[in-house]
Amino acid sequence: MITLKGKTIYLRALEPNDLEFVYAMENDQNIWEVSNTNTPYSRYLIRQYLENAQQDIYEAKQLRLAICQDEDFPAIGLIDLFEFDPKNNRAGVGIVIQNKENRNQNIGSEALELLIKYSFYNLNLHQLYANISVGNVASIALFTKFGFEQTGIKKDWILLNGQYQDEAIFQLINKQI
Repeated sequence: MITLKGKTIYLRALEPNDLEFVYAMENDQNIWEVSNTNTPYSRYLIRQYLENAQQDIYEAKQLRLAICQDEDFPAIGLIDLFEFDPKNNRAGVGIVIQNKENRNQNIGSEALELLIKYSFYNLNLHQLYANISVGNVASIALFTKFGFEQTGIKKDWILLNGQYQDEAIFQLINKQI
């Protein structure tokens, strides 16, 4: 089981008792824009996902970790490695903090820093990337704080509220490898 500890938070593998939290996150239409979700998920599908969440990243090609503050285990957000590509040593990164009152408190910064270190030093990845809507100023600030650089724009990539928006790709190259 993966547990990564920071100063005020820790990242842990998902557990079966995270069902209601993951269900709430996946079905919160306010965050569908950042999670590329288009339809709700059933508890049944999420239960199946959680049962298989213990698969190795090399098998599943993704890793989802719960962001937690307290030792009593409740999750306050999720951080993901997705599209894990061991041949080219890269993966995408996604992060979401559930409640607005937990945002802008360095929780996302601490979680991203832990994931970057894990990705570069444990998984030996060469690069991480993030796809961020150009209007998502908070996410752009978070990722650029850690050295992610904008390397491209996908024009009219996201349809939101009847209007197309551009999406930027940000990359962080591991200079240690």
